[in-house]
Amino acid sequence: MPYLLLKVVLMQISQMKKYLILIFLVAIAVIGLGLQTDSQTIPADSSASISPSEIISKIEKTWQGQYSDYFQRDFETKGMTGEEISRDLLKIQQKTQKNPAVIWARSNPDNLELFLIMPGKDAITRKIPKANAIELSKTIQFFLAEISRPSLSKRYLTLGKKLHDWLIFPIEADLKANKIDTLIFCLGEGLRSLPLPALYDGKQFLVEKYSLTRIPGFNLTTIAQGDLGNAQVLAMGASQFKEQPTLPGVAIELKTIIETPWKGQSVLNQGFTVDNLKSLRQQEPFKIIHLATHADFQPGDPTQSYIQFGDRKLTLAELPDLNLNDPSVELLVLSACQTALGDKDVELGFSGLALQGGVKSVLASFWSVSDAGTFALMSEFYQRLKSTLNKAEALQQTQIAMIRGEVYLRGGELVSSRGNVVMPDILVNNNKKDLSHPFYWAGFSLIGSPW
Repeated sequence: MPYLLLKVVLMQISQMKKYLILIFLVAIAVIGLGLQTDSQTIPADSSASISPSEIISKIEKTWQGQYSDYFQRDFETKGMTGEEISRDLLKIQQKTQKNPAVIWARSNPDNLELFLIMPGKDAITRKIPKANAIELSKTIQFFLAEISRPSLSKRYLTLGKKLHDWLIFPIEADLKANKIDTLIFCLGEGLRSLPLPALYDGKQFLVEKYSLTRIPGFNLTTIAQGDLGNAQVLAMGASQFKEQPTLPGVAIELKTIIETPWKGQSVLNQGFTVDNLKSLRQQEPFKIIHLATHADFQPGDPTQSYIQFGDRKLTLAELPDLNLNDPSVELLVLSACQTALGDKDVELGFSGLALQGGVKSVLASFWSVSDAGTFALMSEFYQRLKSTLNKAEALQQTQIAMIRGEVYLRGGELVSSRGNVVMPDILVNNNKKDLSHPFYWAGFSLIGSPW
């Protein structure tokens, strides 16, 4: 009897061990699943036959083909590999004393794929399964709808947080560890019209942490230290049009830019022609061209999108005819743009502005902002640009100042870092106008080199 009892006890102990082992394995699996569900990222498979660097090279080649097909042009490229891009960023870091990183993002049917290259570092890749093509597209469309109009709704914060969790959070530890301060985005279809500054981490907008720019491709972009020290500005525009809405803020916009802090020349209304721009450029190699006029980006080929001059529309297909690359223009500013958000052709046209125009950088907006709001941002931007001589940093400082309520309209005046500027009655009323909503600042994007 004792022997049988002992045998039963031993069998029960053995069975309990099996249960404990099973419970332990299940617990490990649940913890691992939970961690993956929270971050929704999958690191690169080290055993994969294609390295992240090789994938980046293929992405660059594919997107180069998309821009070439859209603009019907063969663009010269540097043809750099991921390793060469890493070394090039290291040289840029040493020259600019900034810490840049390039982020490629492409939407796949089953996931969002991110690639990151930092100065002197190997490429890093992350896959976010939760951000599949359908879910990502839906979230971006909701985000654009919320952010591209001023309203009392704060839903853009929730959507901005969701997009930040997908696009930035999976690589943010790497960005912080390497003290990155400048993000250069190379975005694929469906992502190119994303207002990056307004991505939100729950406490701050992305632009409060990094200066930002977007490029069509690293191999399609000249990214180097700029030369704005003695630059002059050619500021042109029109307030009256035959077939377009009036832009009553243009006159004061041009006057403010040229009077201070920049030197240059302004042309309003009658002299605002394509031929006059070319003629003035032959007389003086203006490094900054500011066009205060309607610019409309529409679906279809580049002939459907245009910049409105006083005498005619200059289509996107004709933009190279301005010869802005001879001599080279450091910055082209379009201060009153309107885009058909979410259209893939429009995305290519907008993101390829610097490439098609032959300029180093372009500052343009995804949507039309009020005349007073546009003037406020442009006035602050040029003031900041004069002190920093860094395009991306100047835009970042401007957007931060608007977020924090340091740039606003009050009693017929613009209050900003340059002091109070009296504005025309047609642009203002006697009430204080808060410009902190992303509608007023998030649509403005720098395309091309940050410097």
